[in-house]
Amino acid sequence: MADTKRDIVIIGGGHNGLITAFYLAKAGFKPLVLERRAQVGGAAITDEFHPGFRCSTLAHSVGPILPSIVRDMQLEKHGAKFITPDACVTALSPDGRALSLHQDAGKSAQAIAVFSQRDAARYPEFANSLEKISRVIAEALATTPPDIDHPSSGDLWSMLKTGRALRGLGKRDLYRVLRWGPMAVADLVAEYFETELLRAVIAARGIFGTFLGPWSAGSALQLLIRAAGDSHPVGSAFFVAGGMGALTQAMAAAAQAAGVEIRTSAEVIEIRVKDGGAHGVLLSTGEEILAKAVISNADPKRTLLKLTDPVHLSPDFVQKLQHYRGNGTVAKVNLALNGLPTFTSLKNGDANALKGRIHIGPEIDYLEHAFDESKYGQFSKQPYLEATIPSLTDSTLAPEGKHVMSVYMQYAPYKLKGDWEEQRKALGQTVVQTLAPYAPNLPEMILTHQIITPLDLEEVYGMTGGQIFHGDLALDQFFTMRPLLDWARYKTPIDNLFLCGSGTHPGAGLTGGSGANAATEILKELKR
Repeated sequence: MADTKRDIVIIGGGHNGLITAFYLAKAGFKPLVLERRAQVGGAAITDEFHPGFRCSTLAHSVGPILPSIVRDMQLEKHGAKFITPDACVTALSPDGRALSLHQDAGKSAQAIAVFSQRDAARYPEFANSLEKISRVIAEALATTPPDIDHPSSGDLWSMLKTGRALRGLGKRDLYRVLRWGPMAVADLVAEYFETELLRAVIAARGIFGTFLGPWSAGSALQLLIRAAGDSHPVGSAFFVAGGMGALTQAMAAAAQAAGVEIRTSAEVIEIRVKDGGAHGVLLSTGEEILAKAVISNADPKRTLLKLTDPVHLSPDFVQKLQHYRGNGTVAKVNLALNGLPTFTSLKNGDANALKGRIHIGPEIDYLEHAFDESKYGQFSKQPYLEATIPSLTDSTLAPEGKHVMSVYMQYAPYKLKGDWEEQRKALGQTVVQTLAPYAPNLPEMILTHQIITPLDLEEVYGMTGGQIFHGDLALDQFFTMRPLLDWARYKTPIDNLFLCGSGTHPGAGLTGGSGANAATEILKELKR
């Protein structure tokens, strides 16, 4: 049965899909968002995983969302309440020491001085250079990659502005931009700092979510990309009251107020193509919805190789897309706790140090060894972890006196030697065993685990290969090459079919940049 024809159908109600829908609605269109699951949000959702215990199921911190999106969508008016604890991250060491880094670089330097006076002196210098460089990169991330073969006047103007901004950095920082991007992040941090714990916690930003180790060439690029959204060397801690699902619920409310229609439990199984152009979608119920344009918030492979019949694409394009890399490396473990664990490295059980992110990965070599195992299809037995205890800053997430802990575990390769279902319990045990030396009473406090493998990320949450960024962030899959060279402008080879998810530029996680950029370009196409 065919529905009435719509202006626009958007596949997927993740944050980028909702942002794109909002801007299109504000421009006078009537988008229909179709979400496969029972709730919108994609990777930004909150679920009750044990009676009385709620947690950000997947992503546990904001990118942060671009300030322009927060302002335009009036997210706080629609119920989003952002939480920014003073402690950005606390890195724990097996020798019983802890390094807490803060929003304020001066306060961070004081904490670093306990480890190294030299590093304390150099940290503000590194932070200042990174902040200046990140401003320029942020400008580039906020623009659509140029058409390399036939640049428009707008493309030329954007490139000119970026060029001027780069020149404005001065010779020293311009040299750093050109040199840092292709570097291994381990080499970059070693040039500035001697403290292994400090090196590791900064380097971790360059490997999170990627199939890269700190010694991999180009891992410094991701540090720069992430710094474009948040220039703190180790990143800040941006949370949302009620968990990440509260953020996407606010986005959905803003979109609906602008005129967007949202349907949940509506699974698209096919994008209809006729005469070289998309003209609608087919749902799993058999319902066909016609549309003037189809926009996919799904990853590029799922959109063009699964939802679309590849017969509508050139063999060359299909071959290139098949080689677009996107095998996940991150698993997620959520814990319901009977109380607050005692971390032995924190004096007097300093809870303030635990309100941000908690980093487990004390040395560069530790991070590299964790990566080594994943190369051969094994999950790391001594993994790099990033944990949060969101109930410390949001008491609504757990019963009084009890807590939830959210843990990213890396590396957990999507392509595992063996069966992920059989290894699920072992993965959870590995995470707890890795945390236990730092918080010895943690194991006895656990009421339940929620264990999410890379295979779950694909099968339950729709991320091909379990890749949280919809494709590796790497030198050859960035900017004009994201997802493919000549196809970085949110269009596809099929007319009226567009992409707006994290598999497009800039693709840097929960910032909303891909959705906002896509809306700008799609509006230009639709108005033609």
